[in-house]
Amino acid sequence: MSYLINELFGTMLLVLLGDGVCMNLNLNKSGQKGGTSTHGGIGWGLAVMVPAFIFGKATGAHFNPSVTIALAVQGSLSWGLVPFYVIGQMIGGFLGAAILTVMYHDHLAATPENDVKRGCYCTAPSIRNTGLNFLSEFVDTFVLMFAICGIGQTVAGDSGLNYVFVFGIITAIGMSFGGVTGYAMNAARDFSPRLCFALLCPGDNKDPDWGYSWIPVVAPICGAVVAVLVYGALPFPA
Repeated sequence: MSYLINELFGTMLLVLLGDGVCMNLNLNKSGQKGGTSTHGGIGWGLAVMVPAFIFGKATGAHFNPSVTIALAVQGSLSWGLVPFYVIGQMIGGFLGAAILTVMYHDHLAATPENDVKRGCYCTAPSIRNTGLNFLSEFVDTFVLMFAICGIGQTVAGDSGLNYVFVFGIITAIGMSFGGVTGYAMNAARDFSPRLCFALLCPGDNKDPDWGYSWIPVVAPICGAVVAVLVYGALPFPA
């Protein structure tokens, strides 16, 4: 149960800071509306790094079902713990988005465009193409998980330096690939806030885009699993 609670709070904080950046930069009447993609990319990197420092020793700071499932496939995590991790992550993602919905209620109400509001909660492709959208999320998460594997082998000790490198990975992925599908890489960061948008966001005629919603769930899991398998098969020198 401790894994569930820690992953819940860590994912909640990740979504609070990450989707908070999106709301801060895009909603009407926000004092920082109009900030650049650089602001967003760095903000999302920090959104992952901050809770990682807090909960890293407790759970490994997954905050992402794709990471959890891939580590179970790799053998680094017991399959018996996977439901506790994933349930905590999904609930945490919803709660983080729900808190933001209250904080930014007036700004959400002042923003009539469905796509703008939805984009503060979850991702969407800039060009809708199912195959290429799937590939984008697959590659994004492959890079994320492959890099996490490499960091785990390279950075030793409890200095927390590995979480600084994770900040670099998230920022790099966002700045290189973010314009294609929004680099979700994480069902808890995408599906849970999408559900919150559908249920709690102020406004009428909301479209959560359920038809696209499966891609940021399935593609990241596939990309992460392939990443650990490829990494494990590489002939690294002893």
